[in-house]
Amino acid sequence: MSTSGGVHTAFARGERTGCVTMQVFTKNNSRWNAPPYDRRTIEQFRAEAARTGIAPVFAHATYLINLCATDESVLARSREALADELTRCGLLGIAGLIVHPGAHGGRGEEEGLQRVALSINEAHRRTSGCRALTVLETTAGQGTSLGYRFDQLGDIIRGVEENERMAICIDTCHLFAAGYDIGTPVGWNSTLEEFDQALGFSRLAAIHVNDSRRERGSRIDRHEHIGRGAMGLGAFRMLMNDERLLRVPKILETDKSEDMHEDVENMALLRSLMRRAGQSRRGPSREA
Repeated sequence: MSTSGGVHTAFARGERTGCVTMQVFTKNNSRWNAPPYDRRTIEQFRAEAARTGIAPVFAHATYLINLCATDESVLARSREALADELTRCGLLGIAGLIVHPGAHGGRGEEEGLQRVALSINEAHRRTSGCRALTVLETTAGQGTSLGYRFDQLGDIIRGVEENERMAICIDTCHLFAAGYDIGTPVGWNSTLEEFDQALGFSRLAAIHVNDSRRERGSRIDRHEHIGRGAMGLGAFRMLMNDERLLRVPKILETDKSEDMHEDVENMALLRSLMRRAGQSRRGPSREA
């Protein structure tokens, strides 16, 4: 949701579209720095959260952050920005900050994963006592980006000292682009079992629900509206009915116009895929 006019205005937009959860940016997503929040901003945000009941709210970190950057100045700014945005989330009462691990830039995945963990440790030391989670997002694996396999995210978390502060956000488009077969019942179950073994469902804080413009395994991150991409509605039907995921907040990251009718349409389609009360909500049968 846009925060144009103040970060608290996202709640009224979410309310108009029928959101029960949402994601915001806590500052301009294309800039490193922003003025600190004043007391009024924090009070307005918390008051709107209480009034609308939209919860939990997540923030997405600026896209400039690269927690394993080869350029030391970029790495330092990334660590500082992560700490700053975690602090902002804590002040607003936001549940977690969703962040891409970063791109290793040719140094190799092993070194890159270690640098991501070190960066998170540094940010956590600067934000001692912050209650907002650091939420690593799965990626499509474009270029040298890390986080396109569950075991990579597990390696990062094992390197984080305060790993109770860590959580995971699955992005359906990214999973599909990374090669996970989430469009078939067998592939869907296999993917979730792999996630559980590598990370555990207790770490799953949110799901970004996006279709993909590109084919499975393309390693290209291009979001599409639900049902208009290459994934097929079957993947979203399984997502919306799998009992392992029923209580996990689900957030759209698809393009929208000013009146946000696309969000309304996407949410209506997703809700239409849910089985009625009394029908089985177990994970899809392997033979289905």
